[in-house]
Amino acid sequence: MSESCYHCGLPVTTPGTFHAVLAGESRNFCCHGCKTVCQSIHDAGLESFYQKTPEGELLAPPPDIPQELAAYDLDEVQSDYVDGMQQHRTINLLVEGIHCAACVWLIEHALAKQPGVDAADVNLTAKRLRLRWDNNKTSLSAVLGKLAQIGYAAVPFDPETAEGALAKRHRSLVYRMAFAGFAMMNILWVSIALYTGAAQDEFRHWFHWVGFAIATPTLLYSGYPFFRNAIVGLRSAYLTMDLPIAIGATVTYLYSVYITVSGSTAGEVYFDTVVNFLFVILVGRYLEAISKRNALSATRRMLELQPKLATVVREDGTTAILPIRSVVPGDLLLVRPGEKIPVDGYIEEGESAVDESMLSGESVPVAKSINDKVVAGTLNGEGAFKVRAEFVVRGTMLAKIVAMMDDAQASKSPLQSTADRIVPWFVLVTLTLATLTFVYWVQYDFAIALLAAASVMVITCPCAFGMATPMSIAVATGVGATRGILVKHGAVLERLSDATHFVFDKTGTLTEGKLRVVKIESLSEMSEARLLELAASAEQNSEHSIATAIVCLAEQRGVSLMEATSFSATPGRGVSCLVADQSVIVGTREWLAMQNIEVSETVTEKQSAFEKAGVTCVFVAVDGKVAGLIGVEDTLRHDAQQLIDALKAQGIAITVLSGDRQAVVDAVTARFGNIERRAQVLPQDKSAVIRQLQEQGEVVAMVGDGINDSPALIQSDIGIALASGTDVSIESADIVLSHNELIQVDASRRLAKRTLKTIRQNIVLSFTYNVIMVPLAMMALVSPLVAAITMPISSLVVIGNAARISRMFKG
Repeated sequence: MSESCYHCGLPVTTPGTFHAVLAGESRNFCCHGCKTVCQSIHDAGLESFYQKTPEGELLAPPPDIPQELAAYDLDEVQSDYVDGMQQHRTINLLVEGIHCAACVWLIEHALAKQPGVDAADVNLTAKRLRLRWDNNKTSLSAVLGKLAQIGYAAVPFDPETAEGALAKRHRSLVYRMAFAGFAMMNILWVSIALYTGAAQDEFRHWFHWVGFAIATPTLLYSGYPFFRNAIVGLRSAYLTMDLPIAIGATVTYLYSVYITVSGSTAGEVYFDTVVNFLFVILVGRYLEAISKRNALSATRRMLELQPKLATVVREDGTTAILPIRSVVPGDLLLVRPGEKIPVDGYIEEGESAVDESMLSGESVPVAKSINDKVVAGTLNGEGAFKVRAEFVVRGTMLAKIVAMMDDAQASKSPLQSTADRIVPWFVLVTLTLATLTFVYWVQYDFAIALLAAASVMVITCPCAFGMATPMSIAVATGVGATRGILVKHGAVLERLSDATHFVFDKTGTLTEGKLRVVKIESLSEMSEARLLELAASAEQNSEHSIATAIVCLAEQRGVSLMEATSFSATPGRGVSCLVADQSVIVGTREWLAMQNIEVSETVTEKQSAFEKAGVTCVFVAVDGKVAGLIGVEDTLRHDAQQLIDALKAQGIAITVLSGDRQAVVDAVTARFGNIERRAQVLPQDKSAVIRQLQEQGEVVAMVGDGINDSPALIQSDIGIALASGTDVSIESADIVLSHNELIQVDASRRLAKRTLKTIRQNIVLSFTYNVIMVPLAMMALVSPLVAAITMPISSLVVIGNAARISRMFKG
C-alpha cells in the first residue's frame, strides 16, 4: 500500500519528496502545501489539532490562497466590508476549507495567538469567521496570511457574493435534475421492454447492460451531492440526512450490477428505480430550494432597496454617474425626482418629500429641506436635492438592517439546537429499521427485502424534521423586518414567547419623548424672561430632553443665550455652571439638595400642584437660592393605552420605570389602571430593578429607547428598543422596532408565539409523516419510487406551513 499524507490522508505518490521531522518523527506529505501547513500548525504549538480531528477523518489539501492579500489592507477596499473605519475593526470572512469542529478550534486558537486580533469566532454551519482586530497592531492581510499558513483561504463576506454563490448552487441542482430527468425518460423505454416480455428472451442481458450504461453516470453525477454530504458527515462522525438516500441508491444499484454482470436469471435489475427516485428526490430538492428562496425573500428585497448607481456632483459643478461602491463619505450627490437615495447623509441644497415607509412604516412622505437627514433606500418625491454623504454602502442604516436579518436567520434557537442533536439519532434509527426490514424479508424474497429496506431509508430521511425550526425562524425574521420588527437572534423569539413581565421606560417610550415647556413661574423678583434666559443658557450644553425643551422655548421667544462656564452635568439629576458671573443650577429637587440649597414649604406646595397635573417640575437656583420653577410636559403615545390593554389581557405583569417623581408618574399613567409604577429611578439603577424581577422568577422583557436604557436592555431576558428609523440602536437590544410604533411590541410577542407554534406544528407534521409511512415501507407496501415522492412532499409541507407565518399581519 502507498503511504498516506500525514496532513490530508491522500496517497503519497513519491515518498521522500515532501517530508519533515515533526516532534522527533519523520512525516511524509503528498505536496508542498500540506507540508507547509503542517509545519505552521506545529510551530504555533497547535499540534493537538490532529488529535481533535474525528477518528478516520481525512482533511482536505489546503485550498488556493487569494492573490494580492495586501489589497485588503486598503481603507477604500475595507470600507465595503468592515463595520467602521476606526482603529478596532470587525469583518465577516468566508473561509474555504472548514469542515469540522477541529477546524473551528484550530482557526480560533491560531488567531487568538496573533498580535492585534481581539476576537475570532467561527460559524461552522455558515463557514464564516467574524474577526475583530486592532488595525494599528496588525493588518487584515497578516491575518489572512496566518489563515493561509494553517490551510484555510478566506475572503471578505459580501451579501451579493453570497447571493451569487446561492445562484451557482441552484444552477448546479438544475443541471443534475435535468440530467437525471433525461436519463429517466430513456431508461423507462428499457423498463417497458423488460416488463412486456423482453426479460424472458435472448435480449434480457442486452437490456440490462443498456440500463447499466444509463444508470451509472446518473448515479455518479446526479447522486454526487448525496454521496458527498454523506461522506463529509461520516468523516465528522455525524450522520447526515443524505446518508440513508446514498445507502439506498448504492445498495439497489450494486444489486442490479451483480445481476447484470453475473447473468443471473434468478433476480431482476432495478436501474430504473435508482434513476427514477434520484430524479424525484432532486425535483423535491429543487422545489424546496425555490420555496426557501421565496420564504427568505425579505432579505433579498431589502438588498434590492440599495441603489447600484449614484450621481456624484464634482467640484466644478459637473455630474458623473458612478457605482455606489465608488462613493465615499463627504461626496456630494444629486438625487433627482423619483430616485432612491443611495447613501445616508444630510441635504445641503434643495427640498423634497421623501417616502420613508421602508423604515418608518408611514406611507405619508416626509418633507425634507436643508440640514435634514436622509437614509439610503428611501424614495425621493417630486423635488430634487443634493445630499452630502455621511455613511455609504455597509455603513448605511439599510445595510445594518440587512446584516441584522442575516445574523438572525443564521442563528440557532434552543429548539433548533435540540433538533440538530436529534437528527443523527434519527438517521441511526432509520438505518436500524432498514436493516431489520431487510433481515425480515430476505428469508422470503431478496428483491422484496432490498426494495423494502431502500424504501425505509428514503422515506425516513428527516429533511422535514431538520428544517422545521430554521425555516420558521427565517420566515419570521423576514416577515418581522417588513413590519419594522428587527430581530437580532432567532433564540429571541423563543424567549419572548415565554415573557411574563414587561418593563417600560416612561419618557420616550410610553410617551412621545417630545417634552415642551408648559409653565414658567418665578419665585423671586426675577422676571420670567430672565429666568428662562439663565436656565436656557445653562442647559444649552446638555443633551437631555428637558434641556432641549427649555432651549427650544428660548429660541422661539428670541432669547439670546449667554456663555456658560464651569459646566458640569449629572445624568438624571441636572446641570450646574456659571452664567454672567452668576451660579446657575438647573435640575431636580434632589440635585438642589446635593448642592446644599434649601427648598421652602411654599416652593414644595407649588411643586406638588405641578406634579398632580402630570407636569414635571424643573428647579432653577441662582446664586444659591431657588429662583423659579419650569414645568415641562410630555404626552402618551397614541398607541400606549392599546398596548397596555393588550398585554394585560394576556396576563402579562407590567412595570413602568421613570426618573420623574411619583406624583408625575402616577398622573401620566393613571389611565393604565392596575400596574406597578416605580419613580425616581436613575438610568444606572434600572438594571437593578430588572435583576430583582428575574430573581423572583420572572422572564423580563424591557422596552426602552435604546440609548440611556442600554444597561437595563442588556440585563433583561429580552431587550426591545424603540427608535426612529435613522437612530436604530442594535447594540443593546435583542429586538429593534424601526417603525417607532409602540403597538409593535405586542406584534413582536404575537410573532414570537406564532413562530413557536409553527415550529411545534412542523415537528408534529414531520413525526406524523414518519409514523404513517415507515410501517407501510417496512411492510413492503411502498416502493422506493413512492418513497422518493412522499419524502420531498413532507419537506414542502413543512416549508409551506412556515411560509404561513407571513400571513399573520395581512388582512
